[in-house]
Amino acid sequence: MGKRKPLVIVTRKLPDIVETRMCELFDARLNLEDKPLSEAELAEAVNVADVLVPTVTDRIDAALIEKAGSQLKLIANFGNGVDNIDVGTAVKRGITVTNTPGVLTQDTADMTMALILSVARRLVEGANIIPAGNWGGWSPTWMLGARITGKRLGIVGMGRIGQAVARRAMAFGLQIHYHNRRRVAPAIEEALEATYWESLDQMLARMDIVSVNCPHTPATYHLLSARRLKYLRPHAIIVNTARGEIIDEDALIEMLETGELAGAGLDVFEHEPAISPKLVKLANAGKVTLLPHMGSATREGRIDMGEKVIVNVKTFMDGHRPPDRVLPSAM
Repeated sequence: MGKRKPLVIVTRKLPDIVETRMCELFDARLNLEDKPLSEAELAEAVNVADVLVPTVTDRIDAALIEKAGSQLKLIANFGNGVDNIDVGTAVKRGITVTNTPGVLTQDTADMTMALILSVARRLVEGANIIPAGNWGGWSPTWMLGARITGKRLGIVGMGRIGQAVARRAMAFGLQIHYHNRRRVAPAIEEALEATYWESLDQMLARMDIVSVNCPHTPATYHLLSARRLKYLRPHAIIVNTARGEIIDEDALIEMLETGELAGAGLDVFEHEPAISPKLVKLANAGKVTLLPHMGSATREGRIDMGEKVIVNVKTFMDGHRPPDRVLPSAM
């Protein structure tokens, strides 16, 4: 009799090629309707699965992990961040956690630059004018945006994504500045012509554009607090393609409403999928660009993520350490 295939429960619809391969290798239970699982459905999943494959929409907290059956030994997250998972509790229960790092770097960096251009040059506002029939022809003083060449870009978080953003920004003539928990290697600074700021407060006070590219951890919750946002100058814009919780969204909204900040480009939100009506109003007024968490949404990226999940599951089930294991200290 052949070895039993592990029961792998996937919480959301994944690319067809990924699901097909999963079904070949594992006893895969898929979510064909692509609806987020309820708490009760997640509890049932962790009670019976050998491997759980959650996504950012799933809250795998301590209470849920405590309901896990003894056979659950791996949580293979379909995503780079693991802020949706209580990694510490999982490890204490003998459950390994993995993620999918590295595969979304270029896609997220592309979207970051797209948002910078969108806000600075009022692209969404302009794109809506012609379909609405409101264009009366060219005028020298109409729909004026801001030039980005020569401006200072402050990157909050100089990891893989932050560095990829810096490389793109250099091509647009932006001056690169950054704040990071640790200063990057001198060779990286030299290649990116990047200026390091030990003080985030001091950097924010001198930037024209700020890009948030750090992970969401307990230490970075509201890293851009109401106090810190006040350091930004009125002509500055802020872009976030990381996690919504890193910015105090209420404080950001207030500054946009009062003109203390020129604009914002947001792909993530503090309470998503719920979006503040005030942000929607600001978007309608052309003050912000709002995207539905699509920074990593490319076909290639999603397939790469799925392949990493499969490698992690297969390696673990073969009795080896998975390549993308996450430990509490790495959060």
